[in-house]
Amino acid sequence: MLEVRALDLEGVLEIVPKRHGDARGYFCETWNVERFAQAGIALTFVQDNHSYSAAAGVLRGLHYQLPPRAQDKLLRVVRGSVFDVVVDIRRSSPTFGKWSALEISAEKGNQILVPKGYAHGFVTLVPDTEILYKVTDSYSPEHDRSIRFDDPAIGIAWPSLAGGFQLSDKDRKAPLLGEAEVFG
Repeated sequence: MLEVRALDLEGVLEIVPKRHGDARGYFCETWNVERFAQAGIALTFVQDNHSYSAAAGVLRGLHYQLPPRAQDKLLRVVRGSVFDVVVDIRRSSPTFGKWSALEISAEKGNQILVPKGYAHGFVTLVPDTEILYKVTDSYSPEHDRSIRFDDPAIGIAWPSLAGGFQLSDKDRKAPLLGEAEVFG
């Protein structure tokens, strides 16, 4: 059984798999092709990724791949928690440049589905955070793009964290949305 909740942007979903627990712990199915299809989510995943961040305040994003190598992503936190952000980068969309956010944590057991056409990023809220995510196309450096996490035109309200954010050079130098290659 799945609990599925639509977020503010078209196709972006919070998914909470049912946990079966007792005194020993719990068990849950984080992906089941039949159960997800029954919930209207019919995707073929081709790659699993694992991200580890040693400190709170590690910010990764906003990332995406352009067509024809665009990716849907199903992301979950297996240790720790993140403030997860999705930005609509489909120029023809009425919500182009709008964002939605969700706290995802190992404790909650929730996941986020990020469809093609959205940039995605997160900041770790606690040290030693691990994320697993599935994607519908393999990584392609030629199609890999990013947008500045602090673009004032988007105006993401990132949480304030002591010590600020830790970013890669790629993310620090990413273009603003108005200068980025996005979905037509």
